[in-house]
Amino acid sequence: MPISNVLIVDDSKTELMVLSDLLSRNGYSVRTADCADEAFKRLAEQKPDLILMDVVMPGQNGFQLTRAISRDPQFAGVPIIMCTSKNQETDRVWGMRQGARDYITKPVDGRELLSKISALG
Repeated sequence: MPISNVLIVDDSKTELMVLSDLLSRNGYSVRTADCADEAFKRLAEQKPDLILMDVVMPGQNGFQLTRAISRDPQFAGVPIIMCTSKNQETDRVWGMRQGARDYITKPVDGRELLSKISALG
């Protein structure tokens, strides 16, 4: 299934703006959420084709949110790419164990992110 609708979950307004701009310029429809509660609201409104997930957020972190989404039968098929400043190998492994399909570290290289997205689509 080609990816066209992307949900970005990140508590940083700057990251949301940068990633939204990058994806919009490349033809993706983008919606954003700045915390787990807002992410669940966005999921209820429209099922995305892909979720870009930050890890460090207030309340429920990205690892917990990824686990919750990937274990929900309604959203289990939606790929999640962790997009975080946590750059240790243990973080990457843990993110993948929670259900993420891929892992990219900040600052995000636009070409690398677009390549990872097209590999999923």
